[in-house]
Amino acid sequence: MTPAAEPVVLTAHDREILRDLVGQYAAIAALPVHREKARLWEAMNDLRSVRPMIWITEVPWHEFSANVPELVNRCEAAWARQVEVDLRRQLYAWRNFPGDMIFDDHVPCPIAWRSTSFGIIRQGELLNITNGGISSQHFEPQIKSLADLPKIKDPVVTVDRADTAARLDAMRTAFGDLMPVRERGLNNYWYTPWDNLVMWYGVQEALADLIEQPEVINAAVERIVQCYLIELDQLVAHNLLASNLNNCRIGSGAYGYTTQLPKAGFDPAHVRPEHVWGCGNAQIFTEVSPEMHWEFALRHDRPWYERWGLVYYGCCEALDIKMEIIRRIPNIRKVSMNYRIHVDRAAAAVRGDYVFSYKPNPAVFATDTWDLPKARAELGRMLDCTRGGHVEIVLKDISTVARRPEHLREWAAMAQRLVEQRA
Repeated sequence: MTPAAEPVVLTAHDREILRDLVGQYAAIAALPVHREKARLWEAMNDLRSVRPMIWITEVPWHEFSANVPELVNRCEAAWARQVEVDLRRQLYAWRNFPGDMIFDDHVPCPIAWRSTSFGIIRQGELLNITNGGISSQHFEPQIKSLADLPKIKDPVVTVDRADTAARLDAMRTAFGDLMPVRERGLNNYWYTPWDNLVMWYGVQEALADLIEQPEVINAAVERIVQCYLIELDQLVAHNLLASNLNNCRIGSGAYGYTTQLPKAGFDPAHVRPEHVWGCGNAQIFTEVSPEMHWEFALRHDRPWYERWGLVYYGCCEALDIKMEIIRRIPNIRKVSMNYRIHVDRAAAAVRGDYVFSYKPNPAVFATDTWDLPKARAELGRMLDCTRGGHVEIVLKDISTVARRPEHLREWAAMAQRLVEQRA
């Protein structure tokens, strides 16, 4: 959901700051390397890889900004700061740990829309662990039996066209002569029924009821999937979907460049699911058997995945022993492989049939002693096991770099050297 922005106020001070940042961004975006990187991402997603690809995301920016002048926000208006933050972070990432990132050829203005969601608001104590958004959550159960399922309501989507138009006009006024500004709809719909369920049911309670009350779990998941489909239909009706066959993140993975979408009949002015990427996961199911994973998640999910042109599956759950059921997912193309997998077993199961979306262990950045050789060995072994396949390396969930940003730069340079050796 994209919330409505703060009232649009464009001061001369903010305009000058944004123009400077957009000017820097536009100069980088014009570099030929972005077109070459796009061809490499496209080849990987089409299963004709040239080399493994790298993307770095979910950076603990709160550990950078205090000591890095170029990350300090200077705009006064809230909406202008939203644009400023994104630009500053992208520029910093490009100059310090770019991997295979690609800059847009325009500045996006997200369409303001809201959803009433599914009627249940999670309850329970929230413990902030860092000031960077990492927290621990206790979930107070609100669903305990079939009688509680009517608490799950159909979502209702609304669009704030006036707010969107105001921000679009302000951005074009501020820097539209430097780089195009375009509306952007929803391009990475995060579909995860089990994330919703455990927030309403409780983690231990939900997993215990796979055995104790399977009829309640199945009915709850079925109802949540139905609500997702209802919301998707409204997004389509409101024309809120955007193409993600570009440098948009797909699921918990990386970019969506491909020549295999859109399909015939695509209308870029009215994007439909069958022409773009969809995604999904069941993160809580790492220790759940393949049979139960199918019974309580994937068999319910099939109507969702059937709607999309290609599908990315998985996030933090280990899937190396579950490829038999993953192969049943309609339109599956990318599979998340968390660092907790047995990489040799996972590589043998995936073969060259799908993109192997590998998530390195970010804990290497949290240790008192920086061990780059250990990180290199982890990546090297994975690349050895997946040789001949199609690999993206997605460094994410970096909750801390122990306030040593240079470690991220060193990791990125090391990883780039490794993948280029595999070209």
